Amino acid sequence: MSTSEVDILIIGAGPSGCVAAGYLQKQGANIKVVEKSKFPRLVVGESLIPRVMDHFEEAGLLDNLNKQNFQKKPGARFIRGQVISIFDFSKKFGEGWDWTWQIPRADFDKIMTDTLIEKGVDISFETTVTAISFEGSDSITTIVDKEGNESQIKAKFVIDSSGYGRVLPRLLHLDKPSKLNPHSAIFSHVKDINRPAGVEGTQISFDVLDTEVWLWVIPFSNGNTSLGIVADTAFIEQLAANGDTALALKKAIQLSDFYVKRFAGTEFLFDPIHLKNYSAAVTKMYGDGFALTGNSSEFLDPVFSSGVCFATESGILAAKLAWREINGEQIDWEKDFTQYMQRGIDVFTTYVKEWYTGNLQTLFFHRPENLDVKEKVCAVLAGYVWNEENPFVKKHNRVIRSIAYMLENNKELSDNIEKTYQ
Repeated sequence: MSTSEVDILIIGAGPSGCVAAGYLQKQGANIKVVEKSKFPRLVVGESLIPRVMDHFEEAGLLDNLNKQNFQKKPGARFIRGQVISIFDFSKKFGEGWDWTWQIPRADFDKIMTDTLIEKGVDISFETTVTAISFEGSDSITTIVDKEGNESQIKAKFVIDSSGYGRVLPRLLHLDKPSKLNPHSAIFSHVKDINRPAGVEGTQISFDVLDTEVWLWVIPFSNGNTSLGIVADTAFIEQLAANGDTALALKKAIQLSDFYVKRFAGTEFLFDPIHLKNYSAAVTKMYGDGFALTGNSSEFLDPVFSSGVCFATESGILAAKLAWREINGEQIDWEKDFTQYMQRGIDVFTTYVKEWYTGNLQTLFFHRPENLDVKEKVCAVLAGYVWNEENPFVKKHNRVIRSIAYMLENNKELSDNIEKTYQ
């Protein structure tokens, strides 16, 4: 069996693995990327948030991505009945990118891997990790290519960016139940033949059909649109009682007064995919010689498009820390990786939970709007969940609940929003 040696092995070539590889390639590291799928491949995670742009830029991927004419996303729209709440990323609290993209992931991920290959990064597609063993921080990973050939890779460090494949959590028994209630989704793409002209036709939207049921609409620049229904798992199972995902998604579209005319009768471009109980968590995010990034560690919920943001944030951070460690620096992985990532995860976890309790929906759809509240929430939706100058980050565990209570009970909010919940 042949054996090769690298500084860092990256498992997975999605956004997390790509930003890690892009950063490490710029540092001159000897890296190898292995990816189970053949690209291009279909995957969920088509709505980005502005924080990811920092990561693509630092990894040397932004220029090529910017040339692809992906649909620009300057904000997001939330709909509930006749009330519409629009968040404009240029009107958020604090600094940061004011826009990002809505992207067909098959095209987007292929552009990233093509860019990395052009830069000299070694990527093996259709290659499966079957085993891994550690001796201290050094590891030997066994892989099998598409022809069935088995080989091994010796590495000083492994970054697991395998997403839903969750390679190391599975091999090292690191999975644990998510703190979130079980939700599921069904989605597909359509040729958006009834797309309105102008902003209306390109705007990403979340149509709230019930407190725990919502439809996503993500228009792409190629004329197609991603449609998905998200709900508690029991509701989704009821929609797809006979396993007919196409019928289930058609039923979901019929529930939307806002979108039924635009999408009723539209044929799906592929059989709708059913994502069951998608939330995931792990017992630890790192170990001696490895780190877990993106969905291989934690996935929350698609409602605020946080998945790719956590993937790229953790991917580039793991790459930086691993490279420093390989070069002799003492790294406190608990403080610099787990605790850092957990702060952001905790913030978004609160927002997801409060969305499904209805408290966050109260903030979104209450009229008249409070612009101070809105700009601070907008910064969270843009992915800037580590900026503790924002009270909606720093005191996330009580601010939403407190303000929702006051709004529901017709109590006035202070002009200084912090005084409202102190």
